Amino acid sequence: MTTQEAPQERSNLQLSIRNAFLGQEGVLVVIMVIAVIVLSFTSENFLTVDNLLNQARLMTEVGLIALPMTYIIITGGIDLSVGSIFGFSAVMLGWLWKEQSFPLEAAILASIVIGTLSGLLNALFIVYVRVPPIIMTLATLALYRGMAYGISQARSARGYPDWFFQFGQRDFLGIPTQIWFLIVASIFAWILLARTPFGRGIYAIGNNEIGARFSGIPVNRYLLFIYVFAGFMSAVAAFLFTSRVSTTRADSGTGMELDVIAAVVLGGTSIVGGSGTIHGTLLGLVLLQLLKNGLSLSGVKGDATIVVIGVVLILSILINNYIQKRFRQ
Repeated sequence: MTTQEAPQERSNLQLSIRNAFLGQEGVLVVIMVIAVIVLSFTSENFLTVDNLLNQARLMTEVGLIALPMTYIIITGGIDLSVGSIFGFSAVMLGWLWKEQSFPLEAAILASIVIGTLSGLLNALFIVYVRVPPIIMTLATLALYRGMAYGISQARSARGYPDWFFQFGQRDFLGIPTQIWFLIVASIFAWILLARTPFGRGIYAIGNNEIGARFSGIPVNRYLLFIYVFAGFMSAVAAFLFTSRVSTTRADSGTGMELDVIAAVVLGGTSIVGGSGTIHGTLLGLVLLQLLKNGLSLSGVKGDATIVVIGVVLILSILINNYIQKRFRQ
């Protein structure tokens, strides 16, 4: 090693350490530790194993959808329809099984295909018709929710066989079954974003879509994939949700898109595109769920919980922006 290489390596190491502790993820970890300490004093049930495992179970659906939403927001897009695709897929699962006499296994598969096709419809209009993502997905938010209400006719499907609840109410190796879905999906999403040319292309699109096209990146193909992926994951989440709550309703997933976007943005993904990580999204997801649960156990009402979460979201973004500006100087 030459004398010039040694200072360069020390500089790179210092930069890595600084980014780890002073980036959005580092800020989130600090906020999370403080929140856990404070909330553990307000309720003796907060840090129990049963409560934490139950919270892990409850955050799975949002977590699964937040993975593709991370990709979408990194590209500078948005998908407001994921909650409606979630509800539509859940209704189709119950309707096909209960009203159309599909075998339950076939109804599950068909509902996932329907959710995936719903994402494909978004993708085709966004990519080829050039409808802005916020306009297209706002329209399909209403479309898919209306179809869910129209098909269900305010009726819910119940009476699922016992094996169906293995996915949403049971454990595997002492961990809620649906958490295994989230773990596998998170590993896949992280590898795809952080370790493949596809991931580098996603960042390039978010930074400069025109430049990405001139660089030979198949932008249309990548955008198609991420919106279809969002539809697919929304449908998988709907299947796990139905297994957990034992029924399907047309209003399932109402407002879920806000929780998904909050987790992604809180995790450090830039809403204007170009930056973000899967592990940051997961940290944001965990922090949101801990706050919801801890405040609820402390006796804080729902409206106040939303206010607190909003304040935490704003503070974390402001702190991160301040730190980044200081270190750019």
